[in-house]
Amino acid sequence: MSRPVQPAQVATSAAPLSRADEDALLFRLRAGDRAAFAALVQRHGGAMVRFARFLTKSSSMAEDLVQETWVAALEGLEGFEGRSSLRTWLFRILANKARTRIARDRRSLPFSSLAQRDEEEPAIDPDRFDQTGSWKDPPGIWSEDNPERLAQGLETRAAIEAAIAGLPEAQRAVITLRDIDGLDADEICNLLAITVTNQRVLLHRARARVRQALERHLGGAR
Repeated sequence: MSRPVQPAQVATSAAPLSRADEDALLFRLRAGDRAAFAALVQRHGGAMVRFARFLTKSSSMAEDLVQETWVAALEGLEGFEGRSSLRTWLFRILANKARTRIARDRRSLPFSSLAQRDEEEPAIDPDRFDQTGSWKDPPGIWSEDNPERLAQGLETRAAIEAAIAGLPEAQRAVITLRDIDGLDADEICNLLAITVTNQRVLLHRARARVRQALERHLGGAR
């Protein structure tokens, strides 16, 4: 029996480190190992820049905030107690710095306001349902032997990336953090200052829209 495909999970970040591997990396970082720091930047740098852009809507500010985060992380390594993963710790530093900068410059709406606004838009075109709420144009049935295999192709990857890029901002942030960067729901709620319900609705709507776009790309939508 085939299982549902989450198309946005095609291009994911590196798998989380085991606790032992993370402890070893932390030991090297505290010893001033430059190679360890370079590995940390390579693993999390791209996701951090994406996250900062969601919060600030400015590429230059996002990059500045990420640089400030790395400096703060290096300075605070001795105080890191390991209650969360290094990734979560880094994202929290970045989120706090972004909120401080936004509050100071007053350049952006709170992310929670954007999340509420995005929830008002339908996730799926209402024309695909009849008057009883049943499907007139149901989604295609996908299996691991079809879309997941096809999704390895460059054209399909590009279609998925374009679909995510075209999402409303709050939906794009949640699906990116969840399905590409691999953060869990609690982490996302804490970082974006949204409720569990907000996160769940935004993720559902984002996945539905990406799935529709992938249906069109694969010829599954009618």
